[in-house]
Amino acid sequence: MQQPTMWSARHFSQQVQRDGDHRSPFQRDKARILHSAAFRRLQAKTQVLGVGMSDFYRTRLTHSLEASQIGQGIAAQLRRKHPVLTDKLGLNDTLIEALCLAHDIGHPPFGHGGEIALHYMMRENGGFEGNGQTFRIVTKLEPYTPSHGMNLSRRTLLGLVKYPNFIEPLTNIQPAPADTNIQNTSHRNIRAADWVPPKGLYTCDKGMFDWLLQPLSFQDQALLCQIAPSTSLQRHHKTTFKSFDCSIMELADDIAYGIHDLEDAIVMGIVNLQQFEEQIVEPIEALSETWLAGHISMLAKKLFSKHHHERKDAIGALVNSFITSIDISQTDPAFDHDLLKYNAIFQPEFEQALSIFKQFVYQRVIRKPEIQMLEYKGQQVVMGLFEAFASDPERLLPENTRLRWLNAQSENNGMRIICDYIAGMTDEFASRLYANLFIPKSGASPDSIGL
Repeated sequence: MQQPTMWSARHFSQQVQRDGDHRSPFQRDKARILHSAAFRRLQAKTQVLGVGMSDFYRTRLTHSLEASQIGQGIAAQLRRKHPVLTDKLGLNDTLIEALCLAHDIGHPPFGHGGEIALHYMMRENGGFEGNGQTFRIVTKLEPYTPSHGMNLSRRTLLGLVKYPNFIEPLTNIQPAPADTNIQNTSHRNIRAADWVPPKGLYTCDKGMFDWLLQPLSFQDQALLCQIAPSTSLQRHHKTTFKSFDCSIMELADDIAYGIHDLEDAIVMGIVNLQQFEEQIVEPIEALSETWLAGHISMLAKKLFSKHHHERKDAIGALVNSFITSIDISQTDPAFDHDLLKYNAIFQPEFEQALSIFKQFVYQRVIRKPEIQMLEYKGQQVVMGLFEAFASDPERLLPENTRLRWLNAQSENNGMRIICDYIAGMTDEFASRLYANLFIPKSGASPDSIGL
């Protein structure tokens, strides 16, 4: 590994000496993430199904815990398959665990409905995107330090940057002109597809991103930030590369989404065996002669069994099949640094198979009208809150947030503070705040948001 001390460096030098504390930088990073308010709030943020619909299914918090466990499984597999290379890359289980725990802390209330709402409301002020917000939380907002967020080590930060470029150059979808003027368009008429954000960072956080990339050569910096242009006006441009650690985290996230979130849909009766056999079993059986292709029909029957232990066994077998299919590959030989030169990847057949699972969850669960109605409702709540706070920030914002707004407003960045405040809310808090602002209670009972 080149320049190991540079990768364990922190932007803000803290002179904290604790007697007997011999933790590694990544152990400290994991602890800061685990004990943060942003991480705790994930327990009340929507994963796929809305919080409160049932006490069984996953929230953003339980999804992150499952991704963390899967990430450690991937690390163990790669270490067994490539002991010399993983040692050279400095593969660290605690680092992977920390990345998986933190990967979703920037997601706003109400899932993608909240993300679309904030991106629309911030369209003239830098936009909004969940991964960009994660970077902002860990580098600036979480009050572990006065103004440097969690102050994580450089390598941990690099592992959290899934999309290493900024929202503006990645933007490609152009909404209709009538959909861009807040005075002429009701929030209820906003088309979600027009305001899906590009995946990237905020320009206002460029200083921290520049610091993050300092150990890399200029060639590596330019190549890491390379953009793959979209050929369609219905899709944003995309970044091309990510670090080795980030690639493991992303694969763990994809497995948790495609397999574990499917379990929620099965238990809730949202999908049935016939749909699963037609849209997953048959396409996977046609893929290749892999273990998964030969066993997917049997696993389907277990997934929809009345006996819970059979469903759990099938889920475990599916997760294991994807974890064990992961290998290490070169990204681009032009990279100088090994952390960028190598990524964890699925074998092609398993990448196709997981894509089939993810598409099934998307089409049969996320796009289901009942789920979309919940997203739409959350979207309206978020836009309503933003409009209210933006109309008179000094009057309506809480004291600490108001002070941050006043400081940011001197740099013409006040809207970002309002966005930070709303993005940090849980689904329930946002709903109660909306009700107190816009829905007067009947009788003599006073309004309260439980502060």
